[in-house]
Amino acid sequence: MSLFQQAPDPKSALGYHRILSPSAGIRVSPLCLGAMNFGDAWESFMGACDKKTTFEILDYFYEQGGNFIDTANNYQNEESETWLGDWMEERGNRNEMVIATKFTTGFRGAHASKEKLQSNFQGNHAKSLHISLNASLKKLKTDYVDILYLHWWDFSTGIEEVMQSLNTMVNQGKILYLGVSDTPAWIVSKANQYARDHGLRQFVVYQGKWNAAERDFERDILPMVEAEGMALAPWSALGGGKFKSEEQRKAQEGRQMGPASEKDVAISNKLEEIATKKGTLITSVALAYVMHKAPNVFPIVGGRKVEHLKGNIEALKLKLTDEEIEEIESTVPFDHGFPLNFLFMTSKKPTFKTEDVVLVKSNARLETLPRPQAIPPRP
Repeated sequence: MSLFQQAPDPKSALGYHRILSPSAGIRVSPLCLGAMNFGDAWESFMGACDKKTTFEILDYFYEQGGNFIDTANNYQNEESETWLGDWMEERGNRNEMVIATKFTTGFRGAHASKEKLQSNFQGNHAKSLHISLNASLKKLKTDYVDILYLHWWDFSTGIEEVMQSLNTMVNQGKILYLGVSDTPAWIVSKANQYARDHGLRQFVVYQGKWNAAERDFERDILPMVEAEGMALAPWSALGGGKFKSEEQRKAQEGRQMGPASEKDVAISNKLEEIATKKGTLITSVALAYVMHKAPNVFPIVGGRKVEHLKGNIEALKLKLTDEEIEEIESTVPFDHGFPLNFLFMTSKKPTFKTEDVVLVKSNARLETLPRPQAIPPRP
């Protein structure tokens, strides 16, 4: 191909890669493939996804242009990382992929009969990081991970130790970017400020629970990541398998998943209404919803079948109107709480714009620049 010749069109919308965040220039597919299902160890409560099926899912994701994959040190008692490493080794595509894994959760429980003292196999401290990361690199058959997440805040390790230890691994070339998951917004902001003050690498992506029925994310985390120039990688964007039509719910009765709540059912009905109108799937509307809400949103999508992934990719082409988003959000009222409901004097979503703060409006009429918007769906 000529140096100045334009690259060919991707096979699907998944192949139109995006910049991860204002603070991280790495290019990633718009959906992140979750690898939590990949393994036999958790079959009793997550369902079956053997190695052959895992490779089929990974192959399809890759062939459609996907390069962003999320796993963790403990998933499937370490089989998830191991199988992912086996797949990349067989396909010879490690440097094409963007691999995110995590430390913090205890990951050696399956070996407790031989490794009796388990306390330092979990936590945010330096020893936990050292053991976990080196084990992950071995399982993934690589010498670096693109993103390492702190999996959850342990409320015992100090911010100074966390950021210094993570940056030691960055300086050793074992980690390219830092991420944080399931951690209060104030801690993330404090950690990033510490990093800026000391010339260290900051967290560039946040992972946490967010979907149309569970919107707590929007109180502090959503504005925090915008202010910090971070990306979002929401898990449970599909409601943890709870967003289903009435027919699907009846078919699922008696299975291992717990019953859907009234909130899940109400949101499911609204998603189904919009999906029917647009000729698409409930899950596609659920994914499109979070991707319309903010820039730099990369939902983590799982599934144990290639068909699940095909439906998720279709969501990248789905356009929701402002009215449809309002319909979804008005189905289950959500209060952003104090101080936002005081500053903006509204029970609906605050705009986070100076011109809409009530006590500003009482003294002046201002005009401000629009806030950053999500990349629109591809036609």
